[in-house]
Amino acid sequence: MSGQSWRLSDLDESLVEVLGARLGVRPLMARMLVSRGLVELESVGRFLNPRLQDLRPPAGIRDLGVALDRLCRALDGHERLGVFGDYDADGVTSAALLTGALRAFGGAVIPRVASRHAGYGLPAAAIEAFAEAGCRVVVTGDCGTSDVEALNRARALGLDVIVIDHHQVPSGDKLAHALINPFQDGDTFPFKGLASCGIAFYLMAALRSRLGRVQIDMRQFLDLVALGTIADLVPLVDENRILVAAGLKTMATRARPGLRALMELARVQDGPVTEDDVSFRLAPRLNAAGRLGEAQLALDLLLASTDAEAGRLAAELDDVNRERQRIQEQVWVAALAELERDPELAAAGPGHAGAIVLGGEGWHPGVVGIVAARLVDRFHKPAVVIGFEGGQGRGSARTVPGVNLYEALAACREHLVRFGGHAAAAGVTLVPERLADFRRAFNLHLLNLGHLTNDAGAAEGAGDRGAPSASTVTVDGILDLAELNLALAEELARLGPFGVSNREPVLAVAGVRTTGTRVVGQGHLQLSITCGGAHAEAIGFNMAGQDPGSGAELDVIGMADLDIFRGNRRARLRVKHLLRPRTPPS
Repeated sequence: MSGQSWRLSDLDESLVEVLGARLGVRPLMARMLVSRGLVELESVGRFLNPRLQDLRPPAGIRDLGVALDRLCRALDGHERLGVFGDYDADGVTSAALLTGALRAFGGAVIPRVASRHAGYGLPAAAIEAFAEAGCRVVVTGDCGTSDVEALNRARALGLDVIVIDHHQVPSGDKLAHALINPFQDGDTFPFKGLASCGIAFYLMAALRSRLGRVQIDMRQFLDLVALGTIADLVPLVDENRILVAAGLKTMATRARPGLRALMELARVQDGPVTEDDVSFRLAPRLNAAGRLGEAQLALDLLLASTDAEAGRLAAELDDVNRERQRIQEQVWVAALAELERDPELAAAGPGHAGAIVLGGEGWHPGVVGIVAARLVDRFHKPAVVIGFEGGQGRGSARTVPGVNLYEALAACREHLVRFGGHAAAAGVTLVPERLADFRRAFNLHLLNLGHLTNDAGAAEGAGDRGAPSASTVTVDGILDLAELNLALAEELARLGPFGVSNREPVLAVAGVRTTGTRVVGQGHLQLSITCGGAHAEAIGFNMAGQDPGSGAELDVIGMADLDIFRGNRRARLRVKHLLRPRTPPS
């Protein structure tokens, strides 16, 4: 049982009371809305009922018109088109969406994705291959902004490249025929958080409108947008919230053979598909091919036209995913051993502000991102994990709310060969000799921010006043165990889809007693708890090592989970922390 304590986030309780009364919702639900800055009825309505018609039009997207003009000429002139995506889920889904839409518009398309063996981004070799195949236009997804060599090669070969990307834009001349990237100067579209698959959807929807004669229902592509957006850790607010909410509904129809086959293998139940299904079952499998080498397998699966082809490709991808899990576990164990062995890496220790920066010889670069994410989850601070081989290291970084990774890495660029990405996830390349210097510079930059407190439960945008101690978990609300029922779980579920910038509410249930505990599945802890005559079930994923035993008195920090199994719906607690009991704040 953890020695941490907990505190309730600071909010204007009068606003909570007024909003709850106006909406007719539980005080706990009103509190969650106020914590998200939603206090006006109109904004609450848009948030709780995300609709495609509320998407803002593409006005202000720079180079959109240039891209549309070139694609219309290509389609009218029957020019062959190349589509190239990066090897992660955002790149693969972008490539699948672009390919599917352009083919629906009558285009002849050659789809390809990057290989991790060749490194991320658009390589010059890919441009040369498209030129040899007779392509006159290449459209990228999730790459291309910084790929100067490839863009120069395209110019030399007479290819027009339309870049769709959301990574930071370096200074210098624009080499692409059209650059559609929200971070470039002159782009005035108000929402900057779209993943590349979301930008690709906007482009293809605008192209359908421009063509006029083409009657294609663009909603068929929203399953790909939801998958890529959730997997890429972009903020699930505004346009992303609308696209993902609609995309999960499209995914639930299981109309795409490739996703249908993947969902069967991943044991995603019939009925609604959740963001957790995507994050923990579908995206890891889709990413597995790119992590271990060739992402073309994942793209071919998403483009499969028959159940037989989809079933074969999904089985291959599942095999690759099992190998990915094996390799990932090896690197995870090695990373934890490194933290134990070297006191100088105690930036990972509880109460020490900073970051975790680890590197190991032979650590597979395809799994370091997952290991970094697990370190963030365990230690509640940014993490960079690097695999070294042949005198060079390739790593991935993940972060916590309030720390922009791209800016942090840019502050340490002198120690890196290359870096790229966005606020929530990024990649780095460096030589082994600069690891220690990079670690010091990265930690110093984060310490100078004055942000990191190791506050594991702090709500993003919750308006907390005063920094809690490093051993304090901040919760969004206090839940009486008697209140935990299906109606409450369904009400709180309306705050989803959950993800970056819209995480699940973290609740405290104080003074409970366990009436039974057992380990289920692969290291999960199941608890029966009681308090004041109320009883409930709770599950702590990957918490078997924290079993308090029957009869334990504790405070439970977790989420009010809407559990759906074989069509049955029930409420349960999904545990995040088991803490020693304390007196709740008055």
